[in-house]
Amino acid sequence: MFLFSVAILVGLVVLVWSADRFISGAAALADNLGVSPMLIGLTVVGFGTSAPEILVSTMAVINGNPGLSIGNAIGSNIANIGLILGFTALVIPLSVHSSVLRREYPLLLAVSVMTFLLMWDGDLNRLDGTILIVTLVGVLGWMIYTAKTGAADPIAGEFDAEIPHNVPTKKALLLLLGGLVFLLVSSRVLVWGATNVAVVLGVSDVIIGLTIVAIGTSLPELAASITSALKGEDDLAIGNVIGSNLYNLLAVLSIPGLIAPGAYSPEVMNRDLPVMLALTLLLYFMGHGLGKQGRINRLEGLLLLLCFIGYQSLLFFSLVNA
Repeated sequence: MFLFSVAILVGLVVLVWSADRFISGAAALADNLGVSPMLIGLTVVGFGTSAPEILVSTMAVINGNPGLSIGNAIGSNIANIGLILGFTALVIPLSVHSSVLRREYPLLLAVSVMTFLLMWDGDLNRLDGTILIVTLVGVLGWMIYTAKTGAADPIAGEFDAEIPHNVPTKKALLLLLGGLVFLLVSSRVLVWGATNVAVVLGVSDVIIGLTIVAIGTSLPELAASITSALKGEDDLAIGNVIGSNLYNLLAVLSIPGLIAPGAYSPEVMNRDLPVMLALTLLLYFMGHGLGKQGRINRLEGLLLLLCFIGYQSLLFFSLVNA
C-alpha cells in the first residue's frame, strides 16, 4: 500500500511539472511559427491543460481500467468548477469582460447536456465516442474562426501576456518533447498506483478517478487560475477552466468509448453526471451574467466550494456505507 501511495504522489508531482513544461514548449513553438496569441490560448494552451487527463485516461484504458478514465474526466470537471473556480473566486472575485468567454459558457453547457444524454443508457460505446470526437473537431473549428475574428477581445491580451515569447525554437522543442515524455511516464506510474490502491481498498476505479486522480490532474488548472486572478486576468482564470472542461468531455471521455466501449458503473449516471451538470449550470448563471456583466463573487465562490466539499463527502460516506 505504501509503494502504491508513493507512486500516486510521485506520479502527480511529475505530471503537474511536465504538463507545465509541455504547455510552455507548445505555446513558445506556436508563437515562433507566427500563430496568434488568441489561437494559442484557445487551442494549444487549452489542450495542454487537459494533457494530464488525456494521457491518464489513455493509460487507464490500455491498462484495462476504463472506469478510472471515466471518473477522471467527470471528476476533473467537478473539481475545476467547484474546487478551482470556487477557491479562486473566494480569494479574488472574478469578473467576465470577454465576449468570447460569454459565448463559451453556453457551449460548455450544451456539450455537458449532450454528454449526459449520450450516457443516459448506461453505456459508453463507440458511437458515443465518435460523436464526442466529431464535436471536438467542430469546437476546434469554431475556436480557430473565433481567434481570427476576435483579436480585439480583452482575453487576447491576457493570452499574449502569458505566452513565453523569445524562446529559441530548439529550446521550445526540447520543452515540448521532454514534457511529453515525462507526461507519458508519470501518467503510467499514476495509473499503476491508483488502480492498485483501488484493489487494496476494495473500491471501484471510478471512485479513485473521481477523487485522487481527478483532483491531482486538475492541479495545473488550479495554479493557472489563481496566478491569473492575482495578475488581474479574470477572463483567463475562468477561460482556463472552461477550455479544460470542454476538452475533458470531448477528448478525454471519448477515449474509453472508442477503445474500451461498454457499460459503466450506474452511480456515474445517478450521482456524478448530475453533480457535474448542476455545477456547469451554476457556472453558466454566475459567469454569463444573463445580459449583465458576468461575475463570480466571494459568496458564489464559497457556494461552489461548498458544493465540491459536499460532493467529496458524499463519495466518502458512500464508501463507508458500502
